[in-house]
Amino acid sequence: MPDEVPAGREAGAWVESVFREERGRLLASLVSRFGDLDLAEEVTSEAVEAALVHWPAEGVPARPGAWLLTTARRKAVDRLRRDRVYADRLAVLRVEAERSEPAPAADADGELPDDRLQLFFTCAHPALAEEDRTALMLRCLAGLSTPEVARAFLVPVPTMAQRIVRAKKKIREARIPFRVPGADELPERLPGVLQAVYSVFTEGYVASSGPDLQRLDLAEEAIRLSRILRRLMPGEREVAGLLALMLLVHARRDARTGPDGALVLLDDQDRLRWDRPMIEEGSALVVTALSGGPPGPYGVQAAIAALHDEAPDVAGTDWPQIVALYEVLGTLTPSPVVELNRAVAVAMRDGPAAGLALLDALADAPQLRGHHPYRTARGELLERLGRWAEAVAAYREALELAGTGPEREQLRRLIAGVRAKADEGREEHRDG
Repeated sequence: MPDEVPAGREAGAWVESVFREERGRLLASLVSRFGDLDLAEEVTSEAVEAALVHWPAEGVPARPGAWLLTTARRKAVDRLRRDRVYADRLAVLRVEAERSEPAPAADADGELPDDRLQLFFTCAHPALAEEDRTALMLRCLAGLSTPEVARAFLVPVPTMAQRIVRAKKKIREARIPFRVPGADELPERLPGVLQAVYSVFTEGYVASSGPDLQRLDLAEEAIRLSRILRRLMPGEREVAGLLALMLLVHARRDARTGPDGALVLLDDQDRLRWDRPMIEEGSALVVTALSGGPPGPYGVQAAIAALHDEAPDVAGTDWPQIVALYEVLGTLTPSPVVELNRAVAVAMRDGPAAGLALLDALADAPQLRGHHPYRTARGELLERLGRWAEAVAAYREALELAGTGPEREQLRRLIAGVRAKADEGREEHRDG
């Protein structure tokens, strides 16, 4: 017997929760059938609107996803009957798609087939600009509306709408196939999918700008997408590594800010507030990611995050092992940002002078010119060395580059703290 739908305002929220769970699979199945993202999105929305009308009166079908798919397909057929030009264009796309990849058969029990893996690779195709890939993935796979995607990246809604339209047009005009790459293409294409998901997470972990340090909704959406990938690609160790990395970092979310939203540095975080079940899940996935072959970059980063999470405090962290892992990561994905993180770890292992020498060697790297963590790290090491004026100058440079309110406020506190130490040192010198 169908379930009862809550009445009134709760009905909309309940259907929305069902839709959110089914939307990605529904959209992917429709794109697989008709070969067009715009049509698939339009009839998906119309199917949900029909559910809001019928389900409260008739009850929830036993298989909500199958009901939505059937309704959406009927609406798509009606649309194509009314617009022959559109239908002819889609027919060409469909023939090309079937030549490259046969359409998957429906499940034996009639359940909605899961074509989301094809949609992941379509949204993250290398022919698309990186910013367009991430926007399209949030729109199509995470189910965010265009205004929600625009808010996520703090751009005007029309700008984000144009970005999404541009990406869809590129898919259409470049005849990007809706399929999972073959075994020979997968090593080249999978990193783009993982990077798009990770880009969503990093914007949630530390927002690029705005009043808040974290966007927990984005971080959690990226973890949800990564879990889907993990279910769809259980044999890919780097998929496990990405999920592990995000879980191990996100486990610290509650301790990263104070009650007033202020940034709390790692040294000062209450580790009892870290999410231990999430850490345990992430640590188990690290073992999977690092077993059975050479390590990948996400697996190595996850191992570093696990060492931080398992340490009793900053002083008790296994810094030699972290340095060694950053050296491995540097061979897999060489970049100034990796070298920055390695320098900070070396400073914890060998002292601030050793770390500062490595940071100074990166001073001319173009990728670090607008990267405020580099300036902050220099300030911290200069402060530890008692070079007060230089530390203040480095913190000021970081302050000019920092994007969020909590980061800027933390840097102001650091500057005030260094000045207080400098004043104290001058007083001691006069008394001496």
